[in-house]
Amino acid sequence: MEDLSDSLGVIAAWDGELAMRPDLTFADPRGDKFGWRILAPEELKQRVADLIGADLLDSADYEAHRIAAGLPRGGLDFMYGDAFPHETNMDRLNGVDFDKGCYVGQEVVSRMQHRGTARTRTIRVTLDGPRPEPGAAILAGDKPVGTMGSAAGQNGLALIRTDRVSDALSAGLGLTAGGLALHVADPGELQPAANKTVA
Repeated sequence: MEDLSDSLGVIAAWDGELAMRPDLTFADPRGDKFGWRILAPEELKQRVADLIGADLLDSADYEAHRIAAGLPRGGLDFMYGDAFPHETNMDRLNGVDFDKGCYVGQEVVSRMQHRGTARTRTIRVTLDGPRPEPGAAILAGDKPVGTMGSAAGQNGLALIRTDRVSDALSAGLGLTAGGLALHVADPGELQPAANKTVA
């Protein structure tokens, strides 16, 4: 039997219902706005797109959708092994099961969740003009408050200290990265999640 695992790719479909659901089609668990994932061989991607009633786009279109939707990407918006799940919004994107038993780092992750102590988050930002380079320091006045992640068009992602950015915005300070202005897309993302209690 031929091993197809090396030849399968992932097709992402969003913004609407699928005309049909081929085998190996799964709802993206991170949320409704992320649509569907379909596993299929690379050479069948056009056929799958036709079956589900979708236009076949390139990966740059998916990246723009991902960034506008606020979905961080490991290795670009955060470094693997250098970020807590809350900093990458895994708690908001169904990436952590708080009812599950033991796992490495459970105590810290659980404490951050139940005490609402996550102060660093990946948030959506909007850009006025050119895009800062990923990894550029984000400044509020002259004080560092975060790091720029990926960007597409006028949208970007940033790993920031929510308390410091909230204080800066309250004081009327603007945010810059690499000398370029940026703005918090949704100030509600700066607010800590409601504390959850355990009975």
